Amino acid sequence: MNPIKQQIIAMGGGGFSMEPDNLLLDRYILEQSPSPTPKVCFLPTASGDSDNYIRRFYDAFTQLDCRPRYINLFRPTHEDLDSFIQEQDIIYVGGGSTFNLLALWKAWGLDKSLRQAWENGVVLAGLSAGSICWFEEGLSDSIIPGQYQRLEALGFLPGSHCPHYDGESKRPLIYRQQIGAGNLSSGTAADDGVALHYIGTDLKAVVSSRPTAKAYWVGLENGEVEERAIAPRYLGLEAG
Repeated sequence: MNPIKQQIIAMGGGGFSMEPDNLLLDRYILEQSPSPTPKVCFLPTASGDSDNYIRRFYDAFTQLDCRPRYINLFRPTHEDLDSFIQEQDIIYVGGGSTFNLLALWKAWGLDKSLRQAWENGVVLAGLSAGSICWFEEGLSDSIIPGQYQRLEALGFLPGSHCPHYDGESKRPLIYRQQIGAGNLSSGTAADDGVALHYIGTDLKAVVSSRPTAKAYWVGLENGEVEERAIAPRYLGLEAG
């Protein structure tokens, strides 16, 4: 019997949300499930369960070998959310307000359901808010618009996280400053189009849908903030 593999795929940006004509990261996520046609559940909570976002998810994932479905917390779609989550092969979390996402998940008990699913081998994935949420903390502007600050998250993965590292010009400097000031712990940052693939709590792979995108480790060493680039594996070479 194969041991259960706990997987989280945290995207700095990209996927169908940002690149509807480039589904390399979405295909990569599907490939991590042992099922040939995995059940993929979209959680658009951070967007306020936007109908448009849900439609875009279906537009993308009905092209792929999977069985798409979604959870709507604003207009509840399932009587037993926990059972529904445990039945999935992949949970895919969309972008938006990380603060509101976390508040709603905790109110509905989804934080506990998602941890149980992860421990049982359900692949957890997401971008932006859907990547910050898995870490101990992250750099977010979802509390005060335009102001980046520390936000405590679920803590499935250790350390801090910063998405959109190349997509929002202020993020790299503020992330380094917050780590230097001790407000954020050392962690990982990801450009748009980069996915960090964790097995257990260890970073095992970094892949990208864009040839020049990178990931970074940012942390304190000897009292100084250090930033080290991590070159991803470009999925376009494999697809081509």
